[in-house]
Amino acid sequence: MDKYDKYKEKRFDILKPHQVDREVLETVPFAYPGRKTEVQVIFPEFTSVCPWTGLPDFGELVITYVPSESCVELKSLKYYLNSFRNVGMIQEDVVNRILEDLVSLIRPLSMTVEGRFNPRGGMKTVVRAAYPWES
Repeated sequence: MDKYDKYKEKRFDILKPHQVDREVLETVPFAYPGRKTEVQVIFPEFTSVCPWTGLPDFGELVITYVPSESCVELKSLKYYLNSFRNVGMIQEDVVNRILEDLVSLIRPLSMTVEGRFNPRGGMKTVVRAAYPWES
């Protein structure tokens, strides 16, 4: 018996992607519509989990956008991002899901979401997705 066999059946409970709490997100009016203002939000303690093992993925998220009529309210954004904590999603899905949810919420002129995930297995992953959608 391989000494690692005991880990084959080990798995932490994880939530499904539909359990990310998008409903907590709120907006605030942007006081300068028509003015190109870049907003950058850095969330250095982002956590989600591997959908196969349930082990945590840690990283930093950088959300950069140019608002049109509204901005994302920061407390609600913090609750939203923390709702990923026990959700099993691969890193590429996490970044694209956040981009889609925020674009749908505030309809910015442009937005980029970048996830800088901590090394696992000797590899660091950086995922970047942008709006407007590029074909």
